[in-house]
Amino acid sequence: MTTGGPRIQKLCESVANRIAAGEIIQRPSNAIKELVENSLDAKATSIAISVRDGGLKVLQIQDNGTGIAKDDLPLVCERFATSKIREFDDLASIGTYGFRGEALASISHVAHVTITTKTQDSPCAWKAHYSDGSLVPAKAGGSADAKPTAGNVGTQIMIEDLFFNVPIRRKALKSASEEYNRIMDVIQKYAIHNSSILFTCKKVGSNTADFRSNPGTTRDAIRQVYGAAVCKELIDVSHTDEGLEFSLSACVSNANYSVKKMAFLLFINHRSVDSTAIRRALENLYAAFLPKNAHPFCYVSLEMKPQNVDVNVHPTKKEVMFLNEEKVIECLCDVIREKLAGVNDSRTFAPAPYEHELIRTDSRMQTLDAYIRTNPTFGKSLSDASSATPAEAAEAPRELVDVQLTSVLNLRAQVRAQAHAGVTDLFRGHTYVGAVDGQWVLLQYGTKLRELFYQLGLHGFSNFGFTHLSEAVSIRQLVQLAVEEQLQLHPDRADELQSPEQVAAQITEAIVERREMLEEYFSLRVSEDGMLLALPVLLREYEPPLGKLPLFLLRLGTEVNWDEEEPCFEGICRELAIFYACEPPPAPATQDDEKADVDETASAPIDYLAAYNWSLEHVVLKACKQWYLASRDIAKGQSIVQVVDLPDLYKVFERC
Repeated sequence: MTTGGPRIQKLCESVANRIAAGEIIQRPSNAIKELVENSLDAKATSIAISVRDGGLKVLQIQDNGTGIAKDDLPLVCERFATSKIREFDDLASIGTYGFRGEALASISHVAHVTITTKTQDSPCAWKAHYSDGSLVPAKAGGSADAKPTAGNVGTQIMIEDLFFNVPIRRKALKSASEEYNRIMDVIQKYAIHNSSILFTCKKVGSNTADFRSNPGTTRDAIRQVYGAAVCKELIDVSHTDEGLEFSLSACVSNANYSVKKMAFLLFINHRSVDSTAIRRALENLYAAFLPKNAHPFCYVSLEMKPQNVDVNVHPTKKEVMFLNEEKVIECLCDVIREKLAGVNDSRTFAPAPYEHELIRTDSRMQTLDAYIRTNPTFGKSLSDASSATPAEAAEAPRELVDVQLTSVLNLRAQVRAQAHAGVTDLFRGHTYVGAVDGQWVLLQYGTKLRELFYQLGLHGFSNFGFTHLSEAVSIRQLVQLAVEEQLQLHPDRADELQSPEQVAAQITEAIVERREMLEEYFSLRVSEDGMLLALPVLLREYEPPLGKLPLFLLRLGTEVNWDEEEPCFEGICRELAIFYACEPPPAPATQDDEKADVDETASAPIDYLAAYNWSLEHVVLKACKQWYLASRDIAKGQSIVQVVDLPDLYKVFERC
């Protein structure tokens, strides 16, 4: 007698494998998580991911790990084939991410898989294609065996047409951009936890990476992913509990920081997992410190004995179970609560200032003339004391160079090390009042600005624009002119020095010999016959006093150590700073000059003082706010003089 219901029968292997694959690989981000963990198990230090159409069309990962032996390639995509464990009891001491041998097998049942791999001792790389867990030929009718190919040590896995045979799953997934964001989220989590490893993620066909980690500390990785705002508010937490047999390492935000949605990164034995219990406990903990509907940032890494953790409780390993869960969570919260106990000491407030503390100007306020971006006198000679021709304002664009010369990096580091934080903040927050005379300006402070141009020389090294001279000038003639002026100032030393012609010839020869270096690094263009063609642009819309050009060329030949790299670059930057430093225009003409005949049809003379003041306010002092790092020497000297203190001034007014 038969019943009307369907009979039980065993599913064919292909159907069973496809169903299992759907449980393990739910979307592209699950696949990339499995592949990243395989790369980490292979001790890779560089992992690059490429994605097309959110990972549905192409999902590729390449690492520099140990690679896969050629003899193991036939087993790579078979279910339950793994190098991590041999017996069930091995799960109690598992120390790797993978252990079941199901990830690649599941992927091969719902996508086309190509693996290219090379071990350290292999003479070449090997390339193999997979479908439904088995090797398949690259072309119909060919051999399915792995083929030798060129490649680096490590493994490249390419997944194409994910879920091509599961159309319902493919349609159920969200947009390609949403899937790509999920992939980025997985990569960024592992980049934070494995901060010493280089992670790169980009879209196929793109020349630039959407994410590229910079190997460093965990804080550096958090700053790169979540920004500096959260990083500066982080508290480092570490704890070891021998009784519960676990250790804690965490970076959590203090009470100054909050977001609308909690940022929660949890790693247990270096595996990215989620725990509703831990998440809820941390949210309840922070509820006492944060405003309503505000949430913290929490990165938590727990390390436990492998035998205390059951990693085989979820198909995608998203969750784990561990012993003494409630006690571990309670201990975790107690440690973080203790760190947050000093929250009232660290919180920052912005109270309203008293009336006598208000200032009449704000350094961030704009004035109407600031919107007139072009100096009408820019490009015209600011000094008639030189035989040099005026410089044209044409600035040739250059491709940006990433300077990695150790000497230049050392010089930049010296500037930062010698910086005075208080005076630097002063310059970055100053308000310009006006020029007192040729040396002093009233900001609420007075200053000298030669050091600014030295720092601009280091910052723009190898990336300056060109200011072309309208006519080439002879370096020999300018140097000779400078030597003659020096001899006039020091006639008693004339017998000790060489003739001006000899000095000019030697300096010109030295500059011409190094013209390629000067042009590449400093945009100082010199022809083979010793003609000066262009000067560097240290600061846009600012032209150096060309009257100092002869002395600059003379000092370039006599004051620079050309034999050692770092002293050479420092010397050239120092001389450029002296040359570019602000100087007021020459004194006005005498009465005799005023009586001279003037052509009434000639154009009105340039107001050089107005041009100088304009450049000082809108170009030079503006650059101070952005670039200048004030040294400790300037704080100790007389370059900065406090004229008045506003609260003290109010006291005087009150007495009056």
